[in-house]
Amino acid sequence: MPTPEKARQIDEISDILRSASVAILTDYRGLNVADLTTFRRRLQEQQANVRVVKNTLTRIAAERVGKTNIVSLLEGPTALVHSTGDPVVAAKLTVEFARQSRILTVKGALLGDQLLSAADVEALATLPPREELLAKVVGGLQAPLYGLVSVLSGPIRGLLYVLQARARQLEGPSSTEAA
Repeated sequence: MPTPEKARQIDEISDILRSASVAILTDYRGLNVADLTTFRRRLQEQQANVRVVKNTLTRIAAERVGKTNIVSLLEGPTALVHSTGDPVVAAKLTVEFARQSRILTVKGALLGDQLLSAADVEALATLPPREELLAKVVGGLQAPLYGLVSVLSGPIRGLLYVLQARARQLEGPSSTEAA
């Protein structure tokens, strides 16, 4: 039976794993407190957070919420970067900080219910933000529609030009006779 403090921590980690759009597991071994604080502040600016977790408590929490696929990543010191917002932003910040510090290493991540490797997290970090992806999709849908409207309006426009030319032709001789 876990102590009340450990039970509370298990509940908190369970809530994180249940609600997070992405949960990135990292090895922070060798990272000093000042660097970890800097990393935490960068994440908080983007509605993400980092939490140092105990592997045993995280394993229990993962089993509790049915996300046992992360158990294989729970080796050595573990810090859990999590976000309920855009998963790409959290991945970008984590990968960027890992490159800058050269100490933090990404073990893997949980994206929804899917387990990602460290390479997959780096690939996720290269994606554009969600808003940009949505704009590209809308632009991709909009371009063919504009083309279709242009093609469909072509014959009507041609007919209009012919009718205008004929109207000018019919008006032309009568206006010259009056002069």
